[in-house]
Amino acid sequence: MTFSLVARSADGERWGVAVASKFLAAGAVVPGVRAPLGAIATQSFANLRYLPDGFALLGEGRTAQETLDALVAADDGRAQRQAGIVDGQGRPATFTGEECLAWAGGVTGPGYAIQGNILTGPEVIVEMERAFLASDPEQPLALRLHAALLAGDRAGGDSRGRQSAAILVGGVGAGYGGGSDIAVDLRVDDHQDPVVELGRLLRMHDLVFGKPAETWPVEGEVAERLRRALDSLGYVEPDLMDALEHAAGVENLEERLVPGAVDPVVLSYLEERAAGL
Repeated sequence: MTFSLVARSADGERWGVAVASKFLAAGAVVPGVRAPLGAIATQSFANLRYLPDGFALLGEGRTAQETLDALVAADDGRAQRQAGIVDGQGRPATFTGEECLAWAGGVTGPGYAIQGNILTGPEVIVEMERAFLASDPEQPLALRLHAALLAGDRAGGDSRGRQSAAILVGGVGAGYGGGSDIAVDLRVDDHQDPVVELGRLLRMHDLVFGKPAETWPVEGEVAERLRRALDSLGYVEPDLMDALEHAAGVENLEERLVPGAVDPVVLSYLEERAAGL
């Protein structure tokens, strides 16, 4: 009833899970991330004990495969279970019980495990793997996970239809303000096209929580553009940087503020808002 991808980032600093399903709020059931131990997906009549018990085993130093083997061996319902794990070192493991509803299966590679059940066919897993491997390893892990999830969805996905999708990504100190280990935790619980909607949320997340890739000095044409946009939106403080700070506070863009400069992403966003886009 679900397809998922568990992966570690190319730099080894992030672990994440992407999942989609014809199931209400799959993101509340399937994914688990605990940095730096790794990430786990539990699905197909999901045994939620796989998450705390799995992380406990990983914390003891077991590999992904050793952890998954232990979880499955202790589970009387193993024949109907499906799970994927990537450990702290990027070692993968996947399991599909023999009584999972067709089509069901999975694949692993360096740093990733992909699995699904009640799918339209094996092409879902094939396309997820292709998209993940084709994605830029320098991209944020959440974007790579979403690209793979979208490829699987567009290849057929869950044979029963669409309902929910989620992405969970963690890393040590990766959360907002460095105060947690969860970098991305986005869910679409009930939607006609949840994977596409999840992509929209990811773009919003990057706008609000992303860091500037470059900055422009607030002078000349840049200052003029910024003043026009801010004035149009009602941020009319005489000091331009005060007006920008006010706007950032209202629009939740504080993470992109830079003293004496402006993030071009912020400038473009403010100009689009001023134009009513």
